[in-house]
Amino acid sequence: MILSIQNLSKQYGTLAALSGVSFSIEKGSVFGILGPNGSGKTTTLGIVLGVINSSGGTYSWFDNKGTGNPRKNIGAILETPNFYHYLSAYKNLQIAADIKGVDYSNIDKILERVNLKDRKDYRFSTFSLGMKQRLSIASALLANPEVLVLDEPTNGLDPQGIAEIRELILSISKQGKTIILASHLLDEVEKVCTHVAVLLKGKIISSGKVSDILGNNDIIELSADNMEKLESVAKAHPAIKSVSKNNSGKLELVFSSPISAAELNEYLFKQGISVSHLLLRKKTLETQFLELIRKEK
Repeated sequence: MILSIQNLSKQYGTLAALSGVSFSIEKGSVFGILGPNGSGKTTTLGIVLGVINSSGGTYSWFDNKGTGNPRKNIGAILETPNFYHYLSAYKNLQIAADIKGVDYSNIDKILERVNLKDRKDYRFSTFSLGMKQRLSIASALLANPEVLVLDEPTNGLDPQGIAEIRELILSISKQGKTIILASHLLDEVEKVCTHVAVLLKGKIISSGKVSDILGNNDIIELSADNMEKLESVAKAHPAIKSVSKNNSGKLELVFSSPISAAELNEYLFKQGISVSHLLLRKKTLETQFLELIRKEK
């Protein structure tokens, strides 16, 4: 186990920033801590990285195996690093390497990994926000850490910058490193993460594999001439968990067990209903997240 968190809590006066947060992260996973701003994501990362004191609970890195400081095996970006704007990317990484106590032999290789080798001699001040973020990741990789921790790695980036960071995260993950990232961008978490913990107001409201959280929750959108009969018949099907109307007046069906569009169409036809519209679409993590939030209110 890379990281185990048990009943972590943090109080700021009367404000409970974290309340009994528990989850674990396995080696090789891309673990997303997902939640809106103020949900406790950064507080959680700050505590496990030793920069914020907890009010209660425990955490352990690497099953407490070995000796020495576990932080040496962790590369982290909690905020934008203090690079020197008037120095080149290469010179800035030399300074970061000195601080980390590692030599310069891998700097070129790491710059190539983050797609900045051709800009190594350019001053940091000339970099776009996406390039600055990639240089930050390069700095975190200098000591070849086992774990990479990223807090809102795509925050403020344009679509191209987001795509570049996403591909970089996936590339680093394929090299066997464990990645922990906090984000409020649901779509990005869904695209890069294998596991996720959903935080809301300092509490875990769901956690597990992204595929399990999404489960079989496909949505079928339906309409027919007789919408009342369609709704009544749909609710009677044992595999249908919920039936609701969307903004366009069509029915949205969510299932508790798998069923194909063809099977549903056949069932409705046998009940005397001919559908005029049938669309199968995957429930996104965003839809699932909003449903989880509604349940908590």
